[in-house]
Amino acid sequence: MAILGGLSAVLLSVPFLVPHCGWAALFGLVPLLCMEKIGSETGVKRLWFWYYGVFVLWNALTTFWVCNATVGGGIFAVLANALQMAVIFALFRGSKKVFRGSVPYLFLAAAWIAWERFYFSAQISWPWLTLGNAFARTLTLAQWYEYTGSLGGSLWIWACNLGLFGLLCALADGRFFRWNGKARLAAAGGYALVLIVPMVCSVVIWNRYEEKGEPLEVLAVQPNIDPYHKFEALSQSEQNAILEGQIRQALQDRLHDSTAAPLLVLAPETFTSDVVTNDIPQSRTWRRFTALMQDYPATSLLFGASSYTLVDGPKPGPNARPTRDGNWLLSHNSALMADGRGSTEIFHKSKLVVGVELTPFPAFFTKIDDMLGGVMGRCVGQDEITLLHAGDIPLGCAICYESVYGEYCTGYVRKGARLLTIITNDAWWGDTPGYRQHLSYASLRAIETRRDIARCANTGISAIIDQRGRILQETPWWEMATLRGTVNLTDGETFFVRNGDIVGRICTFVFGLLLLAMIVRAFIPKEFRK
Repeated sequence: MAILGGLSAVLLSVPFLVPHCGWAALFGLVPLLCMEKIGSETGVKRLWFWYYGVFVLWNALTTFWVCNATVGGGIFAVLANALQMAVIFALFRGSKKVFRGSVPYLFLAAAWIAWERFYFSAQISWPWLTLGNAFARTLTLAQWYEYTGSLGGSLWIWACNLGLFGLLCALADGRFFRWNGKARLAAAGGYALVLIVPMVCSVVIWNRYEEKGEPLEVLAVQPNIDPYHKFEALSQSEQNAILEGQIRQALQDRLHDSTAAPLLVLAPETFTSDVVTNDIPQSRTWRRFTALMQDYPATSLLFGASSYTLVDGPKPGPNARPTRDGNWLLSHNSALMADGRGSTEIFHKSKLVVGVELTPFPAFFTKIDDMLGGVMGRCVGQDEITLLHAGDIPLGCAICYESVYGEYCTGYVRKGARLLTIITNDAWWGDTPGYRQHLSYASLRAIETRRDIARCANTGISAIIDQRGRILQETPWWEMATLRGTVNLTDGETFFVRNGDIVGRICTFVFGLLLLAMIVRAFIPKEFRK
C-alpha cells in the first residue's frame, strides 16, 4: 500500500518539477487506483488515511516552497488542498456502493474536473496543481489547449489512467483472456487511441503552427530588489533611480528619436507604493516615469504598484481600513501605464492570493482578522477585466497569480488584447521550483489564447514567450537584468477564447447528474423509485 501510494505521489509530482516529463501524469494515478482497489478488496481499515497521505505527499513535493513565504500558510495549503482531493476520492468510494462497473470511475473523473473548474472561481482558490498543468513544461503535448484549455489536459490524464487501470484489472483477474479477439482488440486499441491521438494532434499543430501578427519591440526591466528588505535597504526614490538607470542604459539608441517605432517597457509587480488612485499625479514615481518617457517618444511604461483609494463618508465595504483622519482606505495591487504625454491607465488585480492579499468571505473573516490585529490582506480588485494601451495598442496585463487562471485570461483577448503581459514578483519563494512553475503556466496561457506574452519579474524570470508557448528569451534568476526583444501583435480568437471551458462545464454537468443519481439510489427505497 505504501509503495503504491508513494509511487503515485512521485509520478504526479515529476511533471511539475522536471521539464519534458508531462507524460508521467498519463499513468501517475494508476498506482493510487490499484491501492484503492486492493485496500477495498482486502478490507483495509482507515483506507482514507492512505489516499489522503498520497495527496498530502503530492502537494508537499510540488508546493513545499510556499513555506518560504509563510510556514503556516504553506502547511495549510498542502493539508487543505490535499483534503479537498481526498473528499473527491471519498465520494468516488461512496459511489462504488451504489453504482457498478465503470460508472464509479466515470464519476471520479467528472467529480475531479468539476472540482478543478469550481476552484478557478472559488473565494479560497489554489488551482496550482490542476492536472492539466502537468504539460506546462512539455509543450509539444499541450498544443490542443487552444481548443480545450488546461482542463482538457485533466480529462486526457484521467482517460489515460482509467484506460490503463481497466486493462490491468482485466489482465489481473483473467477477464482479458476470456474475451474474444475482437473484444481484446477493442480494449487495447481503444486505450492506444486515447493515449496516442492527442499526442499526434498536438505534435502536428506544433509543427504546422506559424507565428502571426505585427512586430512590437518590448523591454522587460528586472531590478532584482529583495522584497523582504525592499524598503529597509532602499528608499522608493533610490529604487526609481535603479529602474530609470536600467531603462536609459537599454534604450540609448532611442533617446529623443521622434521617428522611433512604438516600444513597450515593463517593470515588475508592486514596484512602488506611492500611488493614490484618486490623485495619481501626486505620485513621485508616476511623475518621474512620465518625465522619463518624454525622452523616449512612442515609448510606454507599464509598472506595478501597491495603490490605494481614499474614501470619505460611510465605510465603503468590509475590506476598507480606517485612516487616522477618519476616512477609509481601499488597497489594490495595480498595473499602471504611463507615457510622456502625462496620460495614464490603471488596472487592479482581481485574482488575489488568499491570506496575503485577500480576506475570503470578508463579511465574516474581517471581524476575526480585526481581533487578530489585521494580519490578512484586504486588497480590492476590479469587477471585470479592462485593457491597458501602449499608444493605440490594446493589451492585457495579468498581475502575478492571475496568470494561473486560463479562462480568466481569455477575457483579455475577448476585450480586444493583441498582446498579453505578465508582471510579477516571485522572490518570496526563494530559489525553489515555485517561480519555474509559475513561468511555465504562462506558456499555457500563450497556447490557449495564441498570444505572445511579455513577462517581467522583479528577480526573474523575465521572458518573451511566443504563441506556441516557447520561451524565446529569458533572464537569469536573481540577477539585475534587462531583456529586449520583439513580440507579435495578433487578432482573432481561439476556440477556447470564443467558447470558454467547455470541458469543465460538461464534466460539471455529468458530475451533477451522477451525484443526483447516487443520492436517489442511496437514500430512496427501491419500491418508491419504481
